Amino acid sequence: MSGGQQINAPDNLESLLKRVHEQAQKLSEGVVANYIPALAEVNPDQCALTVATLDGQITSQGDSQTQFSIQSISKVFGLMLAMERVGDDLWQRVQMEPSGQPFNSIVQLEWEKGIPRNPMINAGAILVSDVLVSHYSASKSAVLSMVRNLCGDDHVQADNRVHQSELEHGSRNSALAYLMKSFGNIEADVTEVLDHYFWQCSLTMSTEGLARSLAFLANRGTCPFSGKRITSHREAQRINALMSTSGMYDQSGHFAFTVGLPAKSGVGGGIVAIVPDYGVIAAWSPPLNSYGNSVRGMEMIRKVATELGLSVY
Repeated sequence: MSGGQQINAPDNLESLLKRVHEQAQKLSEGVVANYIPALAEVNPDQCALTVATLDGQITSQGDSQTQFSIQSISKVFGLMLAMERVGDDLWQRVQMEPSGQPFNSIVQLEWEKGIPRNPMINAGAILVSDVLVSHYSASKSAVLSMVRNLCGDDHVQADNRVHQSELEHGSRNSALAYLMKSFGNIEADVTEVLDHYFWQCSLTMSTEGLARSLAFLANRGTCPFSGKRITSHREAQRINALMSTSGMYDQSGHFAFTVGLPAKSGVGGGIVAIVPDYGVIAAWSPPLNSYGNSVRGMEMIRKVATELGLSVY
């Protein structure tokens, strides 16, 4: 933790997670994402909470092994590959600033001449997908192989129904892509770029898989489970910084203020929060607030972070 901060580790992490999970299940606010029909069918009562610590322990409550559509959490994986492939050239095409606008804003992209504010909003992630399609002969395989290796699960895959549903109802994302193309900031064929982006968003994982897969961000770039270096300490810091400022859509400032951890959410109801030098908290519950963030997921992560004193600030 920064500043030599001490973590208040409980004697029994499992009992803490059990209590937090039970309290969260009583919350009834939020609405399941319905603009993608395949997501609207998900059971809203499902709820999961997982903590993966750097000593290799995984502690969970609820539906922690149930696979769900990770949606925008996949932007972290795509960003990692793009940073690895093109380095600092990436930042000539996408900024690193909070947007202050909805995650699918077209107006801001027009104002700023086709350069997305950051890689965590839709336009930025579509730009990252263009980098992957342009620099990998099989961009989907590259992402899938990396995710499977990170979480240690060869069964991770994309949900074809969600993928097709996104393709059929992705007009706004298509508009973002074509607008960037008109400014010369998309290099590959737009149809291929969008297909990769929608496919990536349709990847399914569990909270346990997500927690394992992103533990390297809490461990200065090295996977604590395999001991393999995934990325440099500097790049891990940069990804965490982007998650801190932009990972929770237009509620990122509120999350930093109340929770104090780098995090990324998805409209499938998942949230992953990184605790440097400690581990990862992953939560999932489909009902979302007006910002597109899981109501129960945010509350569970807030309570765990508060009780354990995990804020990086």
